[in-house]
Amino acid sequence: MATTEYTRVVSSLYALEAAKGMDFKLERVALALRNLGDPQARFVAVHIAGTNGKGSVAAMLHAILDAAGHRVGLYTSPHLVSFTERIRVGAASIAEDEVVALAREIHSAATVRGIELTFFEFVTVMAFLHFARRAVDVAVVEVGLGGRLDATNVLDAAVAVITTIGLDHQEFLGDTIESIAREKAGIMKAGRPVIIGNVCDPARRVLAATAAAVGAPVRWLGRDFSWSADGALRYRGFGGALENLVLPLRGHHQRDNAATAIAAAMQLREQFRIQDAAIQRGIAQVQWPARLEVVQARPLVVLDGAHNADGVAALVQELPAIVGGRAVHMLFGVMRDKSWQPMVETLAPHVARVTVVAALPPRGEDPEVLAKAFARYCPVSVAASPLQGLLDLLQNIGDNHAILVTGSLFLVGAVLPHFLSRHGRASLFSTSSTPLHP
Repeated sequence: MATTEYTRVVSSLYALEAAKGMDFKLERVALALRNLGDPQARFVAVHIAGTNGKGSVAAMLHAILDAAGHRVGLYTSPHLVSFTERIRVGAASIAEDEVVALAREIHSAATVRGIELTFFEFVTVMAFLHFARRAVDVAVVEVGLGGRLDATNVLDAAVAVITTIGLDHQEFLGDTIESIAREKAGIMKAGRPVIIGNVCDPARRVLAATAAAVGAPVRWLGRDFSWSADGALRYRGFGGALENLVLPLRGHHQRDNAATAIAAAMQLREQFRIQDAAIQRGIAQVQWPARLEVVQARPLVVLDGAHNADGVAALVQELPAIVGGRAVHMLFGVMRDKSWQPMVETLAPHVARVTVVAALPPRGEDPEVLAKAFARYCPVSVAASPLQGLLDLLQNIGDNHAILVTGSLFLVGAVLPHFLSRHGRASLFSTSSTPLHP
């Protein structure tokens, strides 16, 4: 299939996002799936929601199940470089010709019949149909936004996971922790187990009440399972104990995520054979790019997709251990609909200078507006584009300095191809992909 046809199809999908925006209902996606034979009923699913950490937990659980020898799908969003990253079976992303063929089929089953799917609904149907056609044993599915009315919530998942609850997407989910927790809790199903990660007390109360109301048994991080690290990482609690875990993802929060993923794997042992050794291999081999990822040594370049207040707080907590005494030059861009002012206040004390860019025009915040916000704290300049900003920094700072790229996954995705090309890679995920770590 010609790449030009794939490009046309993906462009038409993005046009749905521009034309229809976000419209949270389950009826359209359920009807489209029914017209396609309900493919989501042909595999076991794990459904993962949360403000932060859900992608990391999904990637870890996918790696564990793959290491255990199961045919496993992974559905995440957004992508960093290529649309195909969103849908994976095993180590491989969906092929471009498969995207084209599935898009045509869904168009016939939905659009032609008057079912006007949004972008995310269309892609969700594509993922579920792909997983069914590839006969996956289990699919790990990340919620797009919220949970209760997210398109993925047509699943009758065997296990639900909720990672964290924080303030993000308030315009859709409500402006309190409690209201957001209620939306995330909407993925709980009657009698189906729920694994819950590191959540604050107000969220915990809401989640516990919802689980009790629907009759969903809950396993909590800190009560039913936990981790410790004295050199090596250890897991304790629900399902058993694991020693000497090697986690390639940096940060205290990723240890929370790892424990949550392991607890979900322990729960899945009721349906699948998952050996302790497979859990250890999966955690050690997980790839989840642009999360406190060092992609170049001199000057040190750190990519982190933090895009809300909690994500930035985790970033600044871990940053000193990564950069040491280096002066940090930050490339920053953020979406206009984010509450980004607290992000500026948190990041600015930790950097020597900031270059601001439009992360994803026209959705990205105006760089001139960002520049005025940062100017109160540190020197700031405006670059014409993310790549130009990166190249200017690489050319003008010393090898003993550091570059931090953060504020949006879209910003990180715009600069990642530079580092992929330096490693001779065309994509982030394939059967032969290796990490970018120098």
